[in-house]
Amino acid sequence: MYDNRRGESILGAFLFGGMLGAVLGLLFAPRPGKENRDLIAEKAKEYWGESKDVYESGREKVSEVYGTGKDKATETAEELRAKIDSARDRLREQVETVSGQAKDKVVEYAPAAKETVHKVGEAVKTGVETAEVKAEDLLDKVAERTGTKESEPRVDLPE
Repeated sequence: MYDNRRGESILGAFLFGGMLGAVLGLLFAPRPGKENRDLIAEKAKEYWGESKDVYESGREKVSEVYGTGKDKATETAEELRAKIDSARDRLREQVETVSGQAKDKVVEYAPAAKETVHKVGEAVKTGVETAEVKAEDLLDKVAERTGTKESEPRVDLPE
């Protein structure tokens, strides 16, 4: 593949060598000083014009590369923004789906859980009542053995 930068440096070296050769040729040419100075001034103007053209060409290329780079960066940023928005939307949909499923499960299992809690509460109440009856029976037996009368104050268990 051809590398433009290498070609430009070779062209620049070629032009510089040509200018240097022309200047040296003029300096050592068998002409009078006035003709040499006029010829050097003419060549200097010619090369100055060429250097302006090279400068303008380089400036245009830099401007073009800058514009292309800026456009590419903007395009890439837009693509990334679109991908991020898409990912955000997919994530939002997944969260909504999962939260809906969780809500459905809560609604599904809530009556069973409520019934289970009610059954456990009833079982605990029955257990406490049974324990209270047994405690009274035990206290009665202890009172019989110790000879305490029924008229003496008894301690009631809290309900």
